[in-house]
Amino acid sequence: MELTAWRTFVVVCRLGSLSAAAAELGYTQSAVSRQVAGLERQLGVALVERQVRGVRPTAAGEVFRRHALVALNEADRAVRAVREVRDGAPSRPLTVGATPSLAAGLVPAAIRRLLDVAGPLPWSLSPGLSARLHDRVIAGDLDVAVVTDAPPGLPDDPRVERRFLGMDEMVVVLPLGHPQAGHGPVDIRALADQTWVEDNDGSAALLRQHAARAGVTARIDLAAADLPGKTALVATGHAIALVPGALTGALRADVTTVPLVDPPTRGIHAITPRRAPHPSATALLDQLATAFARR
Repeated sequence: MELTAWRTFVVVCRLGSLSAAAAELGYTQSAVSRQVAGLERQLGVALVERQVRGVRPTAAGEVFRRHALVALNEADRAVRAVREVRDGAPSRPLTVGATPSLAAGLVPAAIRRLLDVAGPLPWSLSPGLSARLHDRVIAGDLDVAVVTDAPPGLPDDPRVERRFLGMDEMVVVLPLGHPQAGHGPVDIRALADQTWVEDNDGSAALLRQHAARAGVTARIDLAAADLPGKTALVATGHAIALVPGALTGALRADVTTVPLVDPPTRGIHAITPRRAPHPSATALLDQLATAFARR
């Protein structure tokens, strides 16, 4: 099998669309369809199923996707290693992933301090949700991932090392001028009549659990695609939202935050692969722990 078709299949799964994969890869949609169909013929099993909106991998396709991602990343690393030897630049890039709230401030600050201490180092930072970042560490795509144990939690995986960085208290983000703006810790019951917006299942679960403990229901009537969309709906007065405390310093200027009484919390962890860790990974973990402690 050629890796070109494997790469195409992985992109189709990531985007959930043959046409979107074709646009990203520079192929026609029919060429993408032929590559996926060719893989299915070689493997003797359907790899994707068509839906009203796009495609998704079958059970067999998901198994193949995970293994294909590992193989593709190893192939890319092999090519980079050879080119580095050829070009006399053996410095291995440090690839870092983080949840969106941590990628907005804490993680870049830790990388900055690492570079100040260790000197120039090629690096990259990719945002993503915890489960996806965990998979990318396993696949060899990331050297370090900074993730949370918000629902559904983190898997107990022997293939990774996990370092606990600290607990993060969730806060409520409000539009400027909201009646609760500027107040001290607010009881969730005082916000029971408010419209809430959420952008991911983990944060929504924390909000629902916290409200349930207080004997009320949080009305999550609006959904956003990401944190910027979530805070935009708050800024324009459509809703209020639960956000990580670690995000507070990176929020836009037209919103404000208030703490909650007995707030929900989430643990922050850094995960690295047990096999072939990056030489600078431990130093970055130390800087992450320092950055979290100084918040």
